[in-house]
Amino acid sequence: MRKRAEFILAIGTLAGLASLGQAAERVSLSNGFEIRCNHHAQVEGRVRLYLGAGEDSYIEMRPEEISGFEQVPDPPAQLTPAARPEPHEDAKLSPADLHELLSKASQARNLDVDLLASLVKAESGGNARAVSRAGARGLMQLMPQTAAGLGVNDSFKPDQNVRGGSAYLDALLINYHENLALALAAYNAGPQAVDKYHGIPPYHETQAYVARVIHEFNRRVLAREELPRRTGTPTAALRTPPAK
Repeated sequence: MRKRAEFILAIGTLAGLASLGQAAERVSLSNGFEIRCNHHAQVEGRVRLYLGAGEDSYIEMRPEEISGFEQVPDPPAQLTPAARPEPHEDAKLSPADLHELLSKASQARNLDVDLLASLVKAESGGNARAVSRAGARGLMQLMPQTAAGLGVNDSFKPDQNVRGGSAYLDALLINYHENLALALAAYNAGPQAVDKYHGIPPYHETQAYVARVIHEFNRRVLAREELPRRTGTPTAALRTPPAK
């Protein structure tokens, strides 16, 4: 069993992921994801996406990997979930209902319930009918192809979505040897991007997402630390203890 100190990254360690320069362009990729950059240029048959106003920090992509560019205003200072809610009278689950769903998934996959709750907050804000610009759906924002591979027939059904999303996160944690940051990056940008860059991809949205989820998970775990001191209950771990 890994102890909490082995996996919870200090907030300061990831602060730099969310402090990139203001993005002026939204780049739509042919795989359905997006990257934000300051500006771009064609250089020797490839497209350079510059992450800042200067030209020292950039990533290169093949033209066929990019489907379009869009000028965007400076983003707000605070980070916001990528999902956009689709109006629906049953879109918002009660906190109790959501906690029950996450608790069941936590037990089934041996994952900390607050980790799942932190991911749901970042993905959809608890909106079971949320739909992202790329087409990801539901509480844990499953892409249709990913959902189908996980046996999820309807991503808007909270129980199916949480079951599929927690199974996917579990598989990613196993694949990346319990490295939470890499698993979250793969959840957001896809395992191919993590493998291509041998780490968290240099995508503003993905870097901010990883920082946001871990920050929230840290916050929830720290809020629970008073309880063990009063009652002797063990502190949180990435994996929940096995049932005795």
